[in-house]
Order: sequence, then C-alpha cells, then structure tokens
Amino acid sequence: MAAANYLSSEDQFLCSICLDVFTDPVSTSCGHNFCKNCITEHWNTSDRCQCPLCKEVFNTRPDLRINTFISEMVAQFRQSAQQKTSSSEQQESKPGEVPCDVCTGTKLKALKSCLVCLASYCETHLEPHLTASRLKRHQLIDPVENLEDRMCTKHDKPLELFCKTDQTFVCMLCTVLDHKTHDVVPLEEEYEGKKVELKKTEAEIQQMIQKRRVKIQEIKHSVDLSEEDADREKAEGVQVFTDLKESVERGLNELIKTIEEKKKTTEKQAEAFIKELEQEISELKKRSTEVVQLSLSEDHLHLLQSVQSSNIHHPPPTKDWTKVSVPPSYEGTVVRAVVQLEETLSKEMKKLFTEAELKRIQKFAVDVTLDPDTAHPQLILSADGKQVHTGNVQQLLPDNPERFSLYLNLLGTQSFSSEKFHYEVQVNRKSEWTLGVARESINRKGQVALSPKNGYWTICLTNGNEYKAAAGPSVPLSLKSRPQKVGVFVDYEEGLVSFYDVDAAALIYSFTGCSFTEKLFPFFCPRNNDGGKNSAPLIISPVGVN
Repeated sequence: MAAANYLSSEDQFLCSICLDVFTDPVSTSCGHNFCKNCITEHWNTSDRCQCPLCKEVFNTRPDLRINTFISEMVAQFRQSAQQKTSSSEQQESKPGEVPCDVCTGTKLKALKSCLVCLASYCETHLEPHLTASRLKRHQLIDPVENLEDRMCTKHDKPLELFCKTDQTFVCMLCTVLDHKTHDVVPLEEEYEGKKVELKKTEAEIQQMIQKRRVKIQEIKHSVDLSEEDADREKAEGVQVFTDLKESVERGLNELIKTIEEKKKTTEKQAEAFIKELEQEISELKKRSTEVVQLSLSEDHLHLLQSVQSSNIHHPPPTKDWTKVSVPPSYEGTVVRAVVQLEETLSKEMKKLFTEAELKRIQKFAVDVTLDPDTAHPQLILSADGKQVHTGNVQQLLPDNPERFSLYLNLLGTQSFSSEKFHYEVQVNRKSEWTLGVARESINRKGQVALSPKNGYWTICLTNGNEYKAAAGPSVPLSLKSRPQKVGVFVDYEEGLVSFYDVDAAALIYSFTGCSFTEKLFPFFCPRNNDGGKNSAPLIISPVGVN
C-alpha cells in the first residue's frame, strides 16, 4: 500500500537539484534523496558539506551508496510513465471520433460523455467521475458530440423525458409547464419501445431482403427457362425453315421436270411434223420428175393423151401447213409453279405456325375440374370431376343459385381473372357439344342465347357435322377434319379466346377484342343424349396427353 501511495506522486521521484527523475538515487543520513552525480557535484562546489534541503551540516562527507529500493521504484515509475505515454498516443482522437473536452494540446479520444457536465472525457480526465462521490451521480453515456443539443433550449435542463403527445424531447420543467397534461414518459421507456419497433422494422426489412433474394432466384430461373425456350424455339425454327426449304426444292424440281417434259413433247411433235413434211416433199419430187419427163417428150399426141388421162399437171394432195407451227409452250410455267409453291408454302407455314402456337399456349395449361354445384340436374359427373354426360332423368338436387336449371350446362370449379390459361376436352364419339368460357354473372336460370354480349364465348357442334361459333349471330365454321380433342385458350389481358383442333394442330376460331371485367369459368354443355346417339361424355384431358 505504501509503495502504491509512493508511486501515485510524481514529485517523490524528482531530484531536488536537477528537478528530473532520479538517476542512481542515493540517500543522506538526514533522509533526503538525490541523484548521485547531482549531490556529489553540489558538494564539490560548496565550502561546506550540507543537505541542500534541510541544510543539515555533515562534519565529514557521507559515504554515498545507491538506494536500491528507490532505484527499483524509479524504474517502475519510468516504465509506468512510458506505458501511459504510449497509451495516450494510441488514444489520440482521430477524425470522426469524439475528442476529450479537457485535454489541452493533443486531444485524446473520449471514453464517456457526461450529460450533467455536458462534456466528454478521455481515460485520464474521466477518473474523477469514477472516484469522487459527488461526480459518481452524474449520468455517463458513450461519447457523443454536440452535447448542448441534449439540453432544453428553454429551461437549460437535460432532455430526460419524451412527450408522446407532441412527439418531442422535454426536460423536467417542461412537464410542469408547457406539457403538463401531456403523455410524458422517461427516455428509457420510449427507448425500449423504439427498440422493439426497430427490431420489428429490422425483421420486416430482413423479410423484404429475403423476398428479393427469392425474386432474384425466380429471375435467374426465368433466365434459365428463357435459355431453354430459346433453344427450343431455335430448334423449331430450324425445323420450320428446313421444311420450307425442302418444299421450295420440291417445287423447283417439279418446275424443271415440267419444263423438261414440255420440251420433250415439243420435240416429238416437231419430229412428227418434219417426217410428214419430208414424205410430202418426196411425193412432190416424184411428181416433179414425171412432169419434167413428160414435158421433154416430142410426141404431140402422147403428151396430150398423158395429160388428158391423168392429173399430172396437178400437185399431189398435201396438208395445208400454213397454220401449222411448233411454238415454245413455256409461257406461264414459272408463274404457275410459283403460285402453286406459294399456296403450298402458305398451307405449310400455317400448319407449322399453328403447331408452334399450340405448343406455346399449352404451356399455360391449368387443371380444370367440373363443378357439381353448377351442373343441371340431368347431367352426370364422374367421381374425379373430369367427365360429364347427359342422363335420361333429372336428379333431385337443390336448386342453388349457381346451378343451371333450364339448359344442360355446367361450369368448371376454377375461375380466372388475369393472365393466360388453357385446357383441353375430348369430344370424340359425340354428335353435339358446346365448349368455351363464361363470365361469373351469367343468367343460369332463364332463356339466354349464347353470345359474348350475354357473357358466353363458345363454339358448338350440332347435327353431327355443323360447327358454329356463337358470336351473336352465329358464324358457320368450315373444318377440314372432325376434331377429336378441342383446346380452349384464353388471354384475359388481351381479350382473346381461341379454340384449337389439338390433334390436327389447327385453329378452329378466335374471339378477339373481348373486354373481360369479371371472373371467367370454363363452360361445358354435353347436350341431349339423343336416344343414346350422343351419350358419350365430354372428358377434360391432361394437356399434351393423347
């Protein structure tokens, strides 16, 4: 304890002669300490040998020996001072840090700020607040700048309270005067409440971050899907253009073949004409020879008798070659070939486009099931809700508002009010049916014609072979083949309803420019069973499965 008290005073380690920390400290018999060199030089230059402090005179110069205890204490003091200096250097205030308000010269980094003193203190100058009982009651916080902002500008008191009514910081006097009837709480209470709110906010932010990370994964997945779609589209494009190229090559080969055949026909016809002409020339040459020989005769009677008895003076019978010709017959051949090619390519392109388009819309396939609560009582549904056919008698079912009571109709369970959707229905073995979509508010009880005006977008088969679009008025449809499976595609945003012959990959009909403002439901009508002729069910088929 004595050593500690001794270390606490820097003056105890100073030589009174050189006023610096002891070097080789020695003690006189009077109990005072000096540097060995300092006291030796002092006595060497003095007439008397006395203590510089207490003036005690020594008859003989004392034998000076180094005081090992003081020497060790001085060494500890030097080490402590060096460490303190090093520590102070390390704690020097840097830009952005709160400096000590008490330090002069080099400002050290503040460790705490006092809300009572409105000052910030480094480690050294903070000591009184940690030891003095009066200062211990002061409120210390982590170092902050602008402590004056924590004082009430009106009453010059610390802002220790929070007014919830005015959402402002107040001092104790404010609560008595300006905020007397307000809801005022200690800063600690508001602090804890805000911490809870901040924790909640942080959780919400983390949730937002997580959602965005999920969205990033979705976008990356979309990029992967886009790459797959691009590869598939390129493959389909190569196939389409390869098919078109082959069609063009076939057209070119057929054109060349046609021209060659026409050329051969012309050559054969010309050869026949030439042969016939050569025969006539031969006959004419023979007659010419006879005429020449007769004309050379000097027998008057013979010449006259020969001419009279024959037609030698007339040419032999020949064909009239005036209008006979073998003109080139290639005019229009290329034009006709190009027109034919254009028709072929148009059909091929339409088919290929429809196939590609059907594949594209099939990606929007939805799982549709039949809603028994909407089915007319005479309709019979399968247990899985995928098939419906018309029975012979009406079932005893509750006449709920959703149920069709007059026509053999029903809806799908699922509704759609945005984006795109597609489903497919098997209609084979049926002689009559109606398919499409209907809006939620359709009349399900009375007589209503199927038309977009009344909320229906449908096509139908009647009388076994008559296809129509219920466009109001109905539009007859000319189909090259009898659909076995019908696909229904809806683009809600674009206002489009399209029907496809799935197996033939052919567009049947499209309603365009539609305006959808309600939920849409898949619509089905298997129609009357016609004494068993139309008893086959409508079957909702998985998309892409034959």
